[in-house]
Amino acid sequence: MMISTRLTLGLALALAACKATPPSRFERAVAAQVKRHVTVGGKSDRNPFPATEQNVSRGRKAFSAYCMACHGLDGQNTGVPFAEAMSPPVPRLTAPEVQLYTDGQLHWIIENGLFPSGMPAARGILDDEQMWRIVLFIRHLPPAGSLGEQATRGAR
Repeated sequence: MMISTRLTLGLALALAACKATPPSRFERAVAAQVKRHVTVGGKSDRNPFPATEQNVSRGRKAFSAYCMACHGLDGQNTGVPFAEAMSPPVPRLTAPEVQLYTDGQLHWIIENGLFPSGMPAARGILDDEQMWRIVLFIRHLPPAGSLGEQATRGAR
């Protein structure tokens, strides 16, 4: 009986240690610097599309089809109940930590995903033109909540 109690206590402590908690301000700052200067490629890549109304609109359409589940229709997590609960949290795309990336880095992140986060790679799902236009949309996001909330599967 004593071994079973110790095993249960040990298992409970191990599971408690595995609890995901939001990163501290320091951890976020270090991760942002490492990503910006070391792990995220594409820094010098240039967007081949000008920021015309049509290109931004096409970027919004591609964003709505692929990115809105995690970032909301407006890129600011509007209507995304799990965004803050993720570890690390889903960033608002208006945040300085996102907007400080170059266009090439944003394209690289969309194409390859971003570790360690829940950001998946879009390679093979979106074409290069769609990814570059999404970058344009990220640079021209509307005010938070102005696009409403997306309809989700299973919502009634």
